[in-house]
Amino acid sequence: MASQDQSHGVGEEAKGQAQEKAGQMMEKGREAAHQGKEKGQESKEQTGGYLQEKTEAAKEKASQATESARETTQEGKEKTAGFIHQTAEQMKSMAQGVAEAAKHSLGMGESEKERTTGNKD
Repeated sequence: MASQDQSHGVGEEAKGQAQEKAGQMMEKGREAAHQGKEKGQESKEQTGGYLQEKTEAAKEKASQATESARETTQEGKEKTAGFIHQTAEQMKSMAQGVAEAAKHSLGMGESEKERTTGNKD
């Protein structure tokens, strides 16, 4: 019977050790899960920060491109307006020349002498 009590005692001791070992393993598992969760959160925050930086950089580039397009458009408008004004002045001058030529050919215009001296001889 002493042998049986010893076996029972050894069995109980082994069971206690196994439970203790299982408890330690569970605790290690919880710690590992917690650390994994923290690392995951850190990665998420880093990724979010990275994406936010890239988004801001893209917005800035788009803003710069828009401003450049506006400036180019304004320069084009100014050049076009200048060209149109110059062309209009040239056409006006040509029309006046044509009108003067028509008057002279019909005998209605002043002669060159009258224009320069103001005398009508």
